[in-house]
Amino acid sequence: MTALAIPVAPSSPRHLRFTRLVRVEMLKLASTRMTYGLLATSLGLTVFWNALESSQAGKANGPAPLNTYSGLRTIVTGGVWGLILAAVLGVIISSGEFRHQTATATYLGAPHRGRVLAAKTIAGAAGGAVFGLGGYAVACAVGLSFTAAHGYRIAIGGGAFFDWGAGHLVGGALLCAIGVVVGSLVRSQFAAVIGVFVWSIILESLVGSLFKPVRPYLPYTAATTLAGTPLGGSSFGPGRGVTSGVPLPFAAATALLVAITLVGALIAARTTVRRDIT
Repeated sequence: MTALAIPVAPSSPRHLRFTRLVRVEMLKLASTRMTYGLLATSLGLTVFWNALESSQAGKANGPAPLNTYSGLRTIVTGGVWGLILAAVLGVIISSGEFRHQTATATYLGAPHRGRVLAAKTIAGAAGGAVFGLGGYAVACAVGLSFTAAHGYRIAIGGGAFFDWGAGHLVGGALLCAIGVVVGSLVRSQFAAVIGVFVWSIILESLVGSLFKPVRPYLPYTAATTLAGTPLGGSSFGPGRGVTSGVPLPFAAATALLVAITLVGALIAARTTVRRDIT
């Protein structure tokens, strides 16, 4: 991310200084082309993936028909690329300072590094919410388009659509916040981004398929169940389609992701964030 000057007056009240930090981080996020490139990528992948799934609905190796609750749910809650790339966005928000060597200017403008990390986390949560909602909107559009094209009635009520939309928003926000923490801990943007993909696409699938009681507590899985995806529905490997188990309730999954964010941020604030900048 490109650094901007942070006009924080030392004599300003503490809450005003922090508010200004958040505004600067939001401005960085909104003025960086990478943000829009990632968002476009997540939406494009969602269209491709969900259109492919919709075309296979009702077939032997595909999801249930789109005129059923489970079949349509599989498609409209399939905005998982928005959630994954929300985490990638969070990594870029924090690790980009070190990749582009702009961290020095940022910390000179705001010497309290813990507040900078908190501001980045809040800005990331806002950006991640947009990614989550965007993925959900596209997934719904694809699913409902295929449903209408077949002349099927919509087998899902409006309340479920609203709940899943809220879940995509919360899941995207919290995964992006976790990504900010990961980027602060690792600092290497390349390693952290690769880590996000390996963890969400490979490791969680393996761990979830081997240790099913643990699966609901894995962060990517918890975020996708917030978004309404059945357990196993968001996996890319051996765990895909293995829907046994009970997902965490909405409040519990949210609390889990918040706890991961807070613990990770505390560790980062006491370790990597304090290190000298080279």
